[in-house]
Amino acid sequence: MIGSIGLLKARRFLPLFVTQFLGAFNDNLFKNAMIFFATYQIFNSVESETQFSAIAQGLFILPFFLFSAMAGQLADSYDKARIMRTIKMAEVIIMLVGAAGILMSSLPLMLAALVGMGIHSSFFGPIKYAIIPQHVAEDEVLSGTGLVEAGTYIAILCGTIAGGLLSPKAAAAGVVAVACIGYIASRNIPPAPPSTKLKIDWNIFRSSYRLIAATTHIRRVWLAIIAISTFWTIAAVLGVLFPPLVKNTFHAQKDVASIFLGIFSVGIAIGSIVINRLLKGEVSARYSMLSVLAMAAFVVEFYLAAEFWPVSDGPLLKIHEFLQMPAGWHLLFSLIMIAITGGMFVVPLYAFLTTTVDKSQTSRTVAANNIVNSAFMVGGSVGVLGLTMVPGISVENSILVIVILCLLSALCARRLHQAESAPHGAELLP
Repeated sequence: MIGSIGLLKARRFLPLFVTQFLGAFNDNLFKNAMIFFATYQIFNSVESETQFSAIAQGLFILPFFLFSAMAGQLADSYDKARIMRTIKMAEVIIMLVGAAGILMSSLPLMLAALVGMGIHSSFFGPIKYAIIPQHVAEDEVLSGTGLVEAGTYIAILCGTIAGGLLSPKAAAAGVVAVACIGYIASRNIPPAPPSTKLKIDWNIFRSSYRLIAATTHIRRVWLAIIAISTFWTIAAVLGVLFPPLVKNTFHAQKDVASIFLGIFSVGIAIGSIVINRLLKGEVSARYSMLSVLAMAAFVVEFYLAAEFWPVSDGPLLKIHEFLQMPAGWHLLFSLIMIAITGGMFVVPLYAFLTTTVDKSQTSRTVAANNIVNSAFMVGGSVGVLGLTMVPGISVENSILVIVILCLLSALCARRLHQAESAPHGAELLP
């Protein structure tokens, strides 16, 4: 076993890490540049801003629900490294469309590119986790998964900040350049040939149903999928709420919204590293329930900070003005603790997906997880959209939905930890 830093230096892992890092960066650079553009330059009401944010989030997530089953089958049937190169080439084309949308201030073109990036990510997602057990030793899987998860959130941080700070022309050039570099990096990923050959079911609805049904009989996998899905619903709800919250509740400019999203990403990366150190390479959910209960407590603290925010009029706050306020630092502390405890909760659960089933089926297992994740996330986005339309329920009140989701996650984590004691090896999907 080599340490996390050692893995980053290894030829078998580094190109994969760079490829997925750049993909996550580009997703968030483009998505946030578009959302901030709409929130601060097109729309002028909290209802319209929340609705557009929810629609954009839903359009990005929907392809995961539709195409993840097909992606999982393809990834378990063909060389994963080769598929990655094809996906990254598609990203270059998608980002050319997105760049045109940004330069022409065309929301339809930007939304089309956003859907394209959702499709791109739905095919890339099952592979980036499933390829890890093929390229690292068994006792390095948790470290590799933690690095990918931490790298993803650092990339989200960088992409989010860049999306809020770059001019439209710079953002347009940036998404195309990053897509090209990502393709070059993917060409250096070592081969990852399949250990089986599947007959692909091209009916996306039937294959999705069968894939999900196949995972339900493996209790540990199913509990991990439900817990991960609940966590990502929390992240989706926060993603929808942040732009209108920052503008209308915290009365701040879009660069403060970038800080919010960035801090959330950094916190999850920190949580990924902390839990890896605590578990010392062991795949276990023993800290997950406590982590998500702590997360719920910090969500309540964040809600109270929003309810009693002291600024409500005058020019929108700039970053330095926001940071000069004690209430601002209190808010950021609550947010980063939500993210750290969230990272500690979710990372070991991904390791369950890649170690509980046979290596020939890891892509399909991750794909089943992505399908359920996306259904939960779309449901969360639509739910928040519906809540904000109910008279008397403010954007701040919607934060309390997250507390309920945390409690549901804690229940799943508790049952998953109990299921760990049952004897098991690598299981097979039916």
